[in-house]
Amino acid sequence: MSNYKPSSLPIDSLQTRFVEQLAHDHLVVEAATGSGKSTRLPVWAANLGKVLVVQPRRIACEALSTYVSEQLALSGSPHKVGYSIRFHSSVNENTDIAFVTPGIALRWLAENKLADYAVLIIDEFHERRWDSDLLLALAKSLPLKVVVTSATLQGNKLSEYLAAKVLKTTGREFPVSVSYEARESHHLPDSRRVTESVKQAVEKALLKDEGDILVFLPGRAEIQACQASLNGLDAEVLPLHASISAQERKTLLDNSSEQRIRRVILATNVAETSLTIPRITSVIDSGLERRTKQRAGRTVLSLERVSRASAEQRRGRAGRVCAGHCYRLWGEFAPLESVTPPQLQREELLEPMLFAASCNHALAKLQFLEALPEKSLSIASVRLNRMQALRTEDCLSEHGQRLLNLPIDSYFSHLVNLVPKGPEREAMLDLAAALSINRSLYQKPKSEHALKVLSQWQPLHCDMSITLDLLRGKTWPDELTVNQDALSQAQELAEQLRSVMALDDLAYAKSYSREKLLEALVVGAKELVYVRREKRTNAMGNGIAELQVGRESLFDDAQLAAVVFDLYSLPGRGVKQLNNIGLCLAPVSVDLLAKHRFGELQSKTSVAADGSQLMQRVYAGRVIGSEKVALSAEDYRQALAKRILANQQSGFSQLGCIQDIAAWNLWVSLGEKHGGGEGDQVDSLEWLSSQLALLGVENAEDFSLIEATDFVFEGIPQWQREDFEQRYPRQLVLADLKLDVEYKAGSKQVIVHYASGGRKAGPKRWELPTWAGWRVFYVKASKRVALT
Repeated sequence: MSNYKPSSLPIDSLQTRFVEQLAHDHLVVEAATGSGKSTRLPVWAANLGKVLVVQPRRIACEALSTYVSEQLALSGSPHKVGYSIRFHSSVNENTDIAFVTPGIALRWLAENKLADYAVLIIDEFHERRWDSDLLLALAKSLPLKVVVTSATLQGNKLSEYLAAKVLKTTGREFPVSVSYEARESHHLPDSRRVTESVKQAVEKALLKDEGDILVFLPGRAEIQACQASLNGLDAEVLPLHASISAQERKTLLDNSSEQRIRRVILATNVAETSLTIPRITSVIDSGLERRTKQRAGRTVLSLERVSRASAEQRRGRAGRVCAGHCYRLWGEFAPLESVTPPQLQREELLEPMLFAASCNHALAKLQFLEALPEKSLSIASVRLNRMQALRTEDCLSEHGQRLLNLPIDSYFSHLVNLVPKGPEREAMLDLAAALSINRSLYQKPKSEHALKVLSQWQPLHCDMSITLDLLRGKTWPDELTVNQDALSQAQELAEQLRSVMALDDLAYAKSYSREKLLEALVVGAKELVYVRREKRTNAMGNGIAELQVGRESLFDDAQLAAVVFDLYSLPGRGVKQLNNIGLCLAPVSVDLLAKHRFGELQSKTSVAADGSQLMQRVYAGRVIGSEKVALSAEDYRQALAKRILANQQSGFSQLGCIQDIAAWNLWVSLGEKHGGGEGDQVDSLEWLSSQLALLGVENAEDFSLIEATDFVFEGIPQWQREDFEQRYPRQLVLADLKLDVEYKAGSKQVIVHYASGGRKAGPKRWELPTWAGWRVFYVKASKRVALT
């Protein structure tokens, strides 16, 4: 038996109550940063059986698994600890405590409803990720005990939702002083000078404080910029984000007492919770993070200011081992949000709806802490049904099940499964891996010479082709700048996906047909197909949305259409405006789109003698082809009637029946009190079409037997017609002036339009009919004059 005694932690005061109450109730544990909740609670819960611990980040899963395993080994405990994240797992049938990400937990729940586990612990719930919220909503009905923990959450609201008991304790947090570095007390966090501001704060902390410095930044781009600006300082500058290697992570978390140079750790909010980075005494908070939100029906990744709750989480990182200081790069009274809105309220719901259906639940019918937005639910349902992923709202189709086989974005998985098995599907899988890392593999050259060299290497100007060539190890020209770190990450993911699909290693990737791959996607994913706008040539549309071609795209100005594999959206100027940027474009010919009947047919020419018509095929406002179409009998009659009305049909110009219909419509509009008559107005096109049908016209041969005298319209009674025409003529011929006359009976206006003639001046009122009680106007060009 080991004599090892773990150091005391604030959470230890809850041990007895926790164990006793967990046997009967769900629990909500409110414990401040540094209390030990992430490492102690799983061990105590193991007394009831196997424990599944859900951590929002992969780094935390691995680090906590290692730490808890070491602590249990030192104490002589028989409990086995493991972790499972995407592509990596040490969990087996002997594992008693498993640390997993929410996505892994959802997959296991779909497989067997977590039947192997007695306790589910959802840690850091305050982050309100969609997968954690969905997991909790599903777990409420399972026969296991649920523990929800956080340093900052609304415990009472959550306890009511879960019907749980609340346990609270304080943390072992040393005092952390705070200074606000902005010039004005109301200034908000600002991205424009973040690199300069961070450098100033780091230099200040190195002089004023002892220990290591943790800097919170919104993303890898800002980390790289700050890392470059901090070169030359007497400190080791290290990045911390989800993509760093296991060895780099081990170095950061190493708590050995060896004397070493001070460290400046540049981190995303991956360091905000769970992880304890040793020797941190100073925190520099930019007050910024990259966060998704809904905008005009799409999920937009944007740079946002952190909430006050997140700022407090970050401040707490400086007080884990001793007293510390937090430098906030904004003003003390800046109006920040109190808490970060839940992901389910600010993102598309396609993934949650898919995972809910995999667990035989309809997302819209599940109960969450906050009601889900109806519009987001509707958009997700439409997209999944278009993808044919759902059999019913709570049941996946076979295709939907296949989407979950690959641990990547469901839409990329959808594209992989659209492509027939073989080399083309392998290529789509590799491309999905490259797109899933959310990092560009290369930078487009800027010089004319370099662009020319690149065009010789990639004459198709295809982003898909160059991405696959780089991924598969093809040698590239020196003129192309390749991001080796991103390339290695994409290749690693491609190898992992290939392993899941039981395919050969990437080194043995088969040659694929670019044409077959793109045609499969043109047929199966039409929403990805965009055509270039005719006037705004950098813009492309698909009939639903518009995007701008990304600056790094190789897509050539002469190319008209493309399959757009990936895009990201940025907020525009208006509240609902979006700027969509196309990231990976593969050019296709407009002939291919015409072949698969994209767009709609629109009339280009008149009906030919054989009853056919040349039609334009128009997609997203652009003509992509033309074709000769044999018209149906009804369409033929409609087109023929239009030709007759336009005086374009030989032998049928100036039909008397057309004049009779025009006179009748005027007669009816004037009504009896103005000398007109009762009845309904007649549409000339409909009347002509119906007459052609009565005459048995179905094609050009039938029409050849028809004469103009076959069209007779019984309109104004003949005994009234002559008098009516004199009082209300529709054309007038004056000295060197011809006029067309328009009557507006409702407002009692007569509008006389210039038709032809050399007279410069308009008509005089005495030259016109009496039109008693009417107001008379003369119109020539855009000028309108009242005649009195």
